[in-house]
Amino acid sequence: MNYPYLLFDADDTLFDFPKASARAFSIMCGANDIPDTLEVYRQYHEINEVLWAAFDRGEVTKEFVTLERYVRFIRALGLERDPAQCNRDYLTALGQSVFPLPHAGELCRTLTERGHRLYLVTNAVASVQRSRLKICAFGGLFTDAFISEEAGASKPSKAYYDYVRARVPDITPENALVIGDSLTTDIQGANNAGLPCCWFNPKGKPRQEGLRIDYEIADLRELLDIV
Repeated sequence: MNYPYLLFDADDTLFDFPKASARAFSIMCGANDIPDTLEVYRQYHEINEVLWAAFDRGEVTKEFVTLERYVRFIRALGLERDPAQCNRDYLTALGQSVFPLPHAGELCRTLTERGHRLYLVTNAVASVQRSRLKICAFGGLFTDAFISEEAGASKPSKAYYDYVRARVPDITPENALVIGDSLTTDIQGANNAGLPCCWFNPKGKPRQEGLRIDYEIADLRELLDIV
């Protein structure tokens, strides 16, 4: 066993976040009398991406992002709606929307049977992630979930991984591997923490100069030969 401790990102690594988000958005639209069209969802998605990019750069808080996206979205549509209510409806629906990526459950079960300890390392909203883990068929296989708003720091900061290491003191650069899809949060975070990393890159995106990528996979099952 090369890496007994495996630190998995959640969204777009184990779970299909775009599919979950689209479902939650549709439910939110229905609850708030907002047109549920592809164009409307595109507007929301663009606003959401800009704000989360600012969060990843450490410019704004998660609480700001989750509410401000609906403030801007409703303003862009020219509607009179309560942004806070829209946000609550969306997050509640998102917490009930679990769509594992291909082979995610199979992978986690096999790894657990082999004796690996699985952890989630995520910047997702805590209430949403906890809810999804309870619903997910393989959520119980994770020893713990480290969520940024509970940690008081976010990926890719070293402070976030200091929080993780304080709770799993046996983790070392020799026995732990970070697995994630995002170069800016997962891979950069592993670099900042001095931990080896595996980039899940199913779409064949180009690498980014200056980042150390120890392993790269396009299919989750490839991880079994690495760890």
